[in-house]
Amino acid sequence: MPKLSVLDLAPIVEGSDAGEALRQSADLARAAERLGYTRYWMAEHHSMPGVASAATAVALAFVGSQTSTIRIGSGGVMLPNHAPLIIAEQFGTLESLYPGRVDLGLGRAPGTDQSAAYAMRRSMTSDERQFPNDVMELMGYFRGSHGRVRAVPGEGLDIPIYILGSSLFGAQLAATLGLPYAFASHFAPQMMMEAIDIYRRSFEPSEQLDRPYVMLGFNAFVADTDDEAQLLATSIQQAFVALRTGQPMQLPPPSSDFVDTLSPSTRATLENVLSCSAIGSLETAERNLKELVERTEADELIVTSQIYDHTARIRSFEFLAQAAANTGLFD
Repeated sequence: MPKLSVLDLAPIVEGSDAGEALRQSADLARAAERLGYTRYWMAEHHSMPGVASAATAVALAFVGSQTSTIRIGSGGVMLPNHAPLIIAEQFGTLESLYPGRVDLGLGRAPGTDQSAAYAMRRSMTSDERQFPNDVMELMGYFRGSHGRVRAVPGEGLDIPIYILGSSLFGAQLAATLGLPYAFASHFAPQMMMEAIDIYRRSFEPSEQLDRPYVMLGFNAFVADTDDEAQLLATSIQQAFVALRTGQPMQLPPPSSDFVDTLSPSTRATLENVLSCSAIGSLETAERNLKELVERTEADELIVTSQIYDHTARIRSFEFLAQAAANTGLFD
């Protein structure tokens, strides 16, 4: 039976700031823990005015201090932005503080534009093609296999590693290394079924995992009625259109007439981007969850809910947990 988890981008809403966003993230994590969600992950993004989780390990340390049992982790750390030793130490520190609760999801994209990527790396010579070697180096620090260079904290700790991706590259790498695979279907669903198939067919068992494990990103905007949920979803629609036009923004309030202002091609793009979503009432969410699970046989859905009003965001996760229970399909 698949699990249900939370992916949080710590949205900075219009008129607010990063501090408030992170406090609301901790509140969301506590709610997810109470509702029985399996894990709570945060995503690394940079130079984006609407995302507060750039320093992902620091943000997770705060969330860990505000929760007791829910797993915490990265969805993901963009490994090309960092030396693998630093990530081993950071997540070794988290695991030392919150033993048995920490996951490490790894992605190969920069999580930003090229200018910000250069500002972090100071060089673009280390790029995504280095990603498999970086993953192996990072795993070696946890195993203590780099001789005199040791990750302390980190060495000897059991921190599950997940490979994230939105293309076939990540699926093949996760399969080769025998690691769980998390596909970014919440914003890039185009290759989802092909990536799942490649991953499952190519999977090689490892010390961490004896069978394929597929996690899928999923959007949720769930409210009392379909109309209310569709209105809530206009915040992320506005933010996505702004990002695609090179003008990232704080998460704006819902707009009842936003969709009417869009061209047919932009509407079609949004429908495609958000095709792995539950946007509607409890009954609609049940139907959407059941359809995705039956189509993909996913082991886990990790849910993001970019909603302007924090109370409505918590309520959406409450509705979704109830919808999942009503399907009888979820653990």
